[in-house]
Amino acid sequence: MLFPLTRIVIAAAFVLVPAIALQALARALPIPKPVRMPVMALVAIPTIYFALRAYARVVERRGLHELAPAGALRQLAGGLALGAVLFAAVAGVLSALGAFKIAGGSPAATVLPNLIAMAALSSFSEEVLIRGIIFRISEEALGSWLALLVSAALFGLGHIGNPHANLWSAAAIAIEAGILLAAAYMVTKSLWLPIGLHAAWNFTEAGVFGAATSGNELPGLLRSTTHGPEWLSGGAFGAEASVVAVAVCLMAGIALIVAAAHRGHVFPPPWRRGAHA
Repeated sequence: MLFPLTRIVIAAAFVLVPAIALQALARALPIPKPVRMPVMALVAIPTIYFALRAYARVVERRGLHELAPAGALRQLAGGLALGAVLFAAVAGVLSALGAFKIAGGSPAATVLPNLIAMAALSSFSEEVLIRGIIFRISEEALGSWLALLVSAALFGLGHIGNPHANLWSAAAIAIEAGILLAAAYMVTKSLWLPIGLHAAWNFTEAGVFGAATSGNELPGLLRSTTHGPEWLSGGAFGAEASVVAVAVCLMAGIALIVAAAHRGHVFPPPWRRGAHA
């Protein structure tokens, strides 16, 4: 078996090169703007899936267990429900504290297709890369805890270039989402639960509440505004940079880690596995 870092690089190349090429082609074609994002999602998601499947078969000589169809709908639905509930809880607490207010609505028909496609594409691609490649391979080499720290840190750093981002927002993303989504993968050893969770959080935040999502302003069914200090409201970056979101998601992440431990899905590093055999 190849060195873990080599496998991560090869797997990322398998997934990213064709996906980026096809998305660039989709952008170059005369596709009307209202349907451009749905078209890109319809092209990129199957491309990423089959590219990861090819990597698993050619390089690791195995099936694509992390995206197996068995239990996929149940896990995806559970993730969708959990993601929506978590953001609604964050919005509710922030609203009670006067830091989050709904200012009006937007026409649903004009925003839903793009927002659904955005949530689906971002969640699928990021979960495949961060949890399906980086966390999974790192866990084999370093154990669950170090893999959790590595993947969460990289996920936070991956958002440092977003609009209105800073070191705090990157750290907040690492703590809340990086830990939560890795924990969701640990529970099932499948990507369907974190994909659903990630997609529902993004869609509920942007698509339902119309709030800034990781610094990106997107029109939603509602229009929301933030008030008060940035450490509380998240400011222009969005609720992900709020201490409320960090606390709520970290608690959910810890609960999922406990569930993973009960299932025997928390693994020590290889150099300690002999003592636990």
